[in-house]
Amino acid sequence: MTLDALRALPKAELHLHIEGSLEPELAFSLAARNGLELPFADVDELRERYEFADLQSFLDLYYACMTVLRTEADFRDLALNYLERAHRDGIRHVEMFFDPQVHAANGVPVDVVMDGLLSALEAGLTRFGITGGLILCFVRDLPVASAAATLESVAHRTGDLLGVGLDSAEVGYPPSLFEAVFARAGELGLHRVAHAGEEGPAEYIVESCERLNVERIDHGIRAVESQAVMDMLVRDRIPLTVCPLSNVRLRAVEHLGAHPLRQLFDAGVIVTINSDDPAYFGGYVVDNYSALAGVDYTLRELATMARNSIAASFASEARKTELQDMLDRWEEVYLG
Repeated sequence: MTLDALRALPKAELHLHIEGSLEPELAFSLAARNGLELPFADVDELRERYEFADLQSFLDLYYACMTVLRTEADFRDLALNYLERAHRDGIRHVEMFFDPQVHAANGVPVDVVMDGLLSALEAGLTRFGITGGLILCFVRDLPVASAAATLESVAHRTGDLLGVGLDSAEVGYPPSLFEAVFARAGELGLHRVAHAGEEGPAEYIVESCERLNVERIDHGIRAVESQAVMDMLVRDRIPLTVCPLSNVRLRAVEHLGAHPLRQLFDAGVIVTINSDDPAYFGGYVVDNYSALAGVDYTLRELATMARNSIAASFASEARKTELQDMLDRWEEVYLG
């Protein structure tokens, strides 16, 4: 009953790296289609590599698999596979992250990436009724000049983007490095989000808010290490896009029962539940919700987090109202 309720629960996904939804079977299929070879014998060997010591060990594998994504059709197939799964999980709105700098290093122009993903989103709306958009992420451990050049390369296409983000390895790469890039994104009318406070310190959350003017923080779980940061998040109503199973798999937390989510939620921080890189971390969105139900989060609390995800999204106000109404009807059925 709980799993059926969680699948029916209308929700938005706000922290999803679309490249991180690349399942091993599709990776090998795309490699064959593009005449490429992966450095793994087969699907089983690739899956065996999904034990990560930290964020960097994951990123090494992640970037190796991304080399199979070459054409517009590849990106369309990748995103459509995700959207079909998202539909089964009750996702009604999704904001996809993508990493154009990594694809450019593989010889794939940003327009190819965007056109493939946008084609999938259009099909996803028609087939599944899922709304959404794209968030272009800058890889923080690449030169800032590369981020600036990437942003300018899509300046004529800002209407095809929801916003920009900042991802990859945190330690040693404070958000403040990208202040000018994010200011330019603001000039272009783009929303701004940033990964902060996953492996990096709570201070990175403050920098992201004050120097980059972000509207959401991705991860943000180390906010619990600073009461001042917690107070800021509550006072300024800055949402966090938390990814519980990802945090466990990357060893940011020891186990789900020790996750800071409970402390954040009880303090009044606006938390949302997301999958991050679901093909690698053993869980799509409903898997994350279900795992939380298994450590004593109530259905009502999980519904609150789903409601937060809708309110924190960059969907139109009309779409938000529509989704909140759907959630109201869900509550009548499942919560009474």
